[in-house]
Amino acid sequence: MPTGPETPRWIKAEREGLHLPTIGWWIDPSRAVANALVTHGHADHARGGHGEVWATAATRDIIDLRYGKPPGGGDVAYGECIEIGDSITATFLPAGHVLGSAQILLERQGERIIVTGDYKRRPDPTCAPFTPAPCDILITEATFALPIFTHPPIEREIARLRAGRDANPDRTILVGAYALGKAQRVIAELRRSGYHETIWLHGAMTAMCDLYQRHGVALGPLTPVSETPRGDLKGQIVICPPSALNSVWARRLPDPVNAVASGWMRVRQRAVQSNVELPLIISDHCDWNELTATILEVAPQETWITHGREDALLHWCAMRQIRARALDLVGREDEDEAA
Repeated sequence: MPTGPETPRWIKAEREGLHLPTIGWWIDPSRAVANALVTHGHADHARGGHGEVWATAATRDIIDLRYGKPPGGGDVAYGECIEIGDSITATFLPAGHVLGSAQILLERQGERIIVTGDYKRRPDPTCAPFTPAPCDILITEATFALPIFTHPPIEREIARLRAGRDANPDRTILVGAYALGKAQRVIAELRRSGYHETIWLHGAMTAMCDLYQRHGVALGPLTPVSETPRGDLKGQIVICPPSALNSVWARRLPDPVNAVASGWMRVRQRAVQSNVELPLIISDHCDWNELTATILEVAPQETWITHGREDALLHWCAMRQIRARALDLVGREDEDEAA
C-alpha cells in the first residue's frame, strides 16, 4: 500500500456513519443523533429522529416529507460554508445524484475531506450537476465499482422506452422507478425527448413529484392512475415503485409491459429473475469509468471507499499507487430500487 498522511484524528469512520468526535457531529448517520449533516434524502443516508439536521433546502423538504420535520438545524445553499465547531467548516457542493443532493467538503486547519454521498457525472435535468473539487481525502461510494458496469447514454434508454410504448398500443407500459430521483428523472427525460402526453402515476409517486415541481423541476402533465378507468391506460406510460410491478395493483392494468429503470438492469439475470420485459439501464450513480475518472480528477492523497464493490476499486487504486481503504458502514448495502 502506498504511504501517505496519517488519517486525521478529527474524523472517524464508525459503523453508524462518519463521525466528527471532537464536536459530536455525524455525516449521514444510520441512527438518530443530536447533530447531523445529511448529503441527500435516500433512506440509507437520511432518517428521522435527529435533533438538528443541516442539509440543502430541497433535501430538508424531502426529509420533512419522508421522515418528519426535525426540531432543529437549517438549510445550507450550494457553495455556502458553515462553521460547526473545533475549527471545522462544512461546505455543500452539488453531487448530481437527486434533487438537493450534496457532497460535503469538511475543512480543518488546511485539511480538506470530501464526503460525496451518492453521486453521478451524467447530466440530469432534475438536479444540479456534480462539482469536482480537490481534497486530501475523498470518501466515495462504489455502488457500480466493477468494470462490467458502463451506463449507456440515457437518450438511448428513453428511445427504447418510447419504442416499447409505440410497439404495444394495447398494453400499459409500466415503469418501475424509485420514488425519489429516478421517477422524476425518467419523466423529465421523456419530456426532453419530445413526449408531452400525460404520464400516469402510482399513488406512492405523487407527493414526491409535487415536491420536485415546487422546487422548479418541470415534469409536465401527471395524473394518478386512480383517477381514470384502468381500460383507458392502454398504450400509456405508468410510473410505479419497483415493488409494485408484480402486485395485485399492477395486474389490474391492461396487459402491462414490465419495465425497470436501474443501473442493475445491466445484469441480464436480474431482469430475468424479476420478470422485467423492458430493462432500462438508467442509473443515478457513477459507472466504473466515472468513478475512476473522478478519483483521478480530484487527485486526493487518500481515497476511502464505501457503499458497494470496494474490492475492485481498492485494487484499481493499489495498481496506481493511490492510497485507499474500505469503510464498513452500517446501512450502506445495495439499494436496488434507487440505483
